Amino acid sequence: MAHSHDFQRSIRIFGTFLLFSLLFILAAPLESRATAVPSSFAPLVKKLSPAVVNINTEKHVSSRGFDVPGYGSRDPFDEFFGRFFGGRQFDRYHRRHPRTSRPIKSLGSGFIISNDGYILTNNHVVEDADDIKVTLSDKKTYEARLVGRDQKTDLAVLKIDVDHDLPSVKLGDSSRLEVGDWVIAIGNPFGLARTVTAGIVSAKGRVIGSGPYDDFIQTDASINPGNSGGPLFNLAGEVIGINTAIVASGQGIGFAIPINMAKDLLPQLKKGKVSRGRLGIHIQEVTDELAASFGLKEKRGALVSDVIDDSPAARAGLKAGDIILAVDGRKIKEMRTLPRIIAAKKPGTRVNLEVLRNGRTINIGVTLDDLEADSGEIEPGPGGSGKLDKLGLTVRQLTPELAQRLQLGTDRGVVISRVEPDGLAARAGLESGDIILMVNDSEIKTVNDLQKVLHNSRKQPYIRFLVQRGQVRIFVGVKQPGKKG
Repeated sequence: MAHSHDFQRSIRIFGTFLLFSLLFILAAPLESRATAVPSSFAPLVKKLSPAVVNINTEKHVSSRGFDVPGYGSRDPFDEFFGRFFGGRQFDRYHRRHPRTSRPIKSLGSGFIISNDGYILTNNHVVEDADDIKVTLSDKKTYEARLVGRDQKTDLAVLKIDVDHDLPSVKLGDSSRLEVGDWVIAIGNPFGLARTVTAGIVSAKGRVIGSGPYDDFIQTDASINPGNSGGPLFNLAGEVIGINTAIVASGQGIGFAIPINMAKDLLPQLKKGKVSRGRLGIHIQEVTDELAASFGLKEKRGALVSDVIDDSPAARAGLKAGDIILAVDGRKIKEMRTLPRIIAAKKPGTRVNLEVLRNGRTINIGVTLDDLEADSGEIEPGPGGSGKLDKLGLTVRQLTPELAQRLQLGTDRGVVISRVEPDGLAARAGLESGDIILMVNDSEIKTVNDLQKVLHNSRKQPYIRFLVQRGQVRIFVGVKQPGKKG
């Protein structure tokens, strides 16, 4: 009887365990279950496809009945006849070969972001187009007007006028995307409407040199010409990217703009103009050497190498040598993050900067002005740059005459006249012609100043130089010979 009782008790415990396990699975958030790989993407594609559109554009250029590769609308014969013959011969040529207008057509993709007909796509899909037509999933075609575009982020918003609600997509949160997540691309490659491809996120934060705010999602979901402007979906059916670029010589390598970048700019794009916030500083990367010289345990933040006169940063009291660690609580892990964060803010916005200065963390409030109204945006300085025997360099006093001859824009400091190719200064990135303005926190006006500061810093593992190279100031960290750090 005891054995029977124990067996029944075990069965009840096991049954209870199964019941609670089932309830736990059913109670799990829908979002977490949606990330599991489905047996088929068909239900998701059927739901999402109606909001994806094909975009056809035409640009009208004038010509004389033939194409001249590389010239676009410019006719080389105009230049030839005008330069070498002129007069009647030039007029006779024009009468015999009158200009005609010919259309240049292109294809792209886009997606409907609101039921009343707003469409998001790439700027390069519609740039300079004279006619824009949008074809929906029901094969109906509408004339579209360009509402707003932004060349720097390659984004554009179109509008079509309809008398009924259109299917639209939900914009997700690209910051939650992880490398290895499944994604689906829907678009119009080579004019093949509503082509679906799937893959994974291969990398995040890619910089491919397309603009000042590069921050691409890399995916191996097949993307081809015509996919540009189309959506990249996660398995919850949310748009997390805008397919934008491919590697022409590679396969399975595509790039998408994170949707969060578009969400930041959408309110301005819908109004037709994008304005960006401006601090008015030059910045550079914090290297391991510079981090150690500033007392940082790890390299992070954006190092201010120069502050533009009469800029928001100057008025707020930012200084060269400050390291910006966070903006409104958002940490700056890499230098290139800062320009994107500031540019996403509207002019007039007040931001709080967390700044490392002289080993202490302080907070500085700055009211941004308009980047487009002034060319002095946040700019990365050149990437790194120093015969003092131990460092491997030779210096000389900067004189007004030498400063004028070199067009330096400053007549104070010490100029580096020679850098030993294999010396510590050269390896750190210092170059001949650099003007040494400061070493650590000491201003350098004479060669004597430099020698004194270097002597007093001989026990430190790193020396921090502030140098002027051309019109840009940058910091360079040089490791002392024989020192560990």
